[in-house]
Amino acid sequence: MGASLRKYLVAGLLVWLPLAITIWVLAQVLGVVNGVFGSMLAAVALVMPDAWREAILGLEHVPGLGLFILAAGLLATGVFVANIFGQWLLTQWDRLMSHIPIVKSIYSSVKQVSDTLFSSSGNAFREAVLVQYPRADSWTIAFVTGTPSGEVARQLEDEHVSIYVPTTPNPTSGFFLIVPKADVRPLHMTVDEALKYIISMGTVSPLPHPLDLGAIADEAGRNPQGSAVPDGRSNQPG
Repeated sequence: MGASLRKYLVAGLLVWLPLAITIWVLAQVLGVVNGVFGSMLAAVALVMPDAWREAILGLEHVPGLGLFILAAGLLATGVFVANIFGQWLLTQWDRLMSHIPIVKSIYSSVKQVSDTLFSSSGNAFREAVLVQYPRADSWTIAFVTGTPSGEVARQLEDEHVSIYVPTTPNPTSGFFLIVPKADVRPLHMTVDEALKYIISMGTVSPLPHPLDLGAIADEAGRNPQGSAVPDGRSNQPG
């Protein structure tokens, strides 16, 4: 009876835990958005006539309005900076921010990182690889973030790549490494599949890639008596 109860409790936990965590994360994000939206409404209400002040502050209690305005603002900003005038204005804004003490160091660093991570022309976090870490013959999954440049590149003799090794089960923390390109093994899995594999501590394996299935089929054709199957076992009778 005790074993059956534990089994059912674990089964129920596996059903509700992902949903509960998802709702908690969304609630935290929505709380931050609503807090910023409320501060903006309070600032606007200070400069508006008294007759409008109460109506403006009442918008804070409209469910989802802050998230909608945020999405609309991001979309409008993206459309605006996509034209020539918007690009020019963005350049002038960056130039202004780069001349403000203290602010320029924070703004330029965050902008450089965001441009590298989210730009469609960048290569950061576009490829999952296999590397030996933290010692030889011990392997882990990492993500290629680019190639060394400047002083770092001049100090290295062979071709190297910059990688990010995430921790488990929290991939937002990890280690930045520069390793020889010859020591990196590319993987046929997407970044999303690699993240799921890391977060689940290896329990959620990605589906076999078509190239891997083709190699398995070729191996089976060359060795029909004892060919390997995707789970690593032999199909030889007995």
